[in-house]
Amino acid sequence: MRARSPRLDHATAFAPACVGNVGVGFDILGHSMAGAGDRAEVRRIDEPTVRIAAIHGCVTTLPTDAGANTAGAALLALRKALGVQHGFELTLYKGIALGSGMAGSAASCVAALVAANALLEQPLPREALYGFAMDGEAVASGGRHGDNVGPQLLGGLALATHDRLLRIPVPADWHCALVHPHFVLETRASRAALAGDYALGEFVAQSANLSLLLAGCFRGDAALVRDGLKDVLVEPRRAPLVPNFGRVKQAALDHGALGASISGGGPSVFGWFEHRAGAEAAAIAMRAAFAEAGLDSDMFVAPIDGPAAGLVDDEVQA
Repeated sequence: MRARSPRLDHATAFAPACVGNVGVGFDILGHSMAGAGDRAEVRRIDEPTVRIAAIHGCVTTLPTDAGANTAGAALLALRKALGVQHGFELTLYKGIALGSGMAGSAASCVAALVAANALLEQPLPREALYGFAMDGEAVASGGRHGDNVGPQLLGGLALATHDRLLRIPVPADWHCALVHPHFVLETRASRAALAGDYALGEFVAQSANLSLLLAGCFRGDAALVRDGLKDVLVEPRRAPLVPNFGRVKQAALDHGALGASISGGGPSVFGWFEHRAGAEAAAIAMRAAFAEAGLDSDMFVAPIDGPAAGLVDDEVQA
């Protein structure tokens, strides 16, 4: 009989940044993005509670009350649903700035869940963490949507509805250029810009564009993606919130982007490209366009078929 592994008492996980919405898939489509992310260390404790021990990194002012913190809320939801008798102590290491449009709040709760899951006597399949991740994300955004947490859990491009999570195939050569200006745009303010009436024709056009993009990904057809990656519903309402957005987007298109738009709630801007070289050249031009508005920025270039969250070094400490 094989010896039983010793019970783990702590684990550390990392979750990557994410491009939410991908322009045409508001709240339901996103892809993970290598180059930035959040790390969470979770310890198993005897007390039946969730407590946040410390927050380090580029953001240290987040709530330490578990119910008001995305990562803490996700762990509370996990404990309640599974009837876990023990508790969790969480330390966060933030690598994604707040209000960046790079899914920092989502990365924290996904990293915490992946680490905590490793401490369960019977760890759950990755997809089973999805609902708990949306519970955590709701603390920051005000609603349960999966366009950030879904791709972070599965990796790559993911279609994330309320009840289903599906990874979408993307050619390995396709890359994303993501440029994050040093400017804070809070998620709730970005969502408030979407209030108001919408024409039926806008929904029809957006549905057609989303369909073209998904078909293009499944078929590896860049021409279909180029026709589809055009946000006619959300981008026009959020564009005024992003300094010099028009020039930044045009810089991506001028360098051969299949399409470009606002990442998540902004202010980061992304573009999709068939090859890495085009993405790298575009990122430099996009950064220069933000500089025209007096904003420094960070740029990231990585495959669209990005990494999933995972345990650090693929191992946990007992």
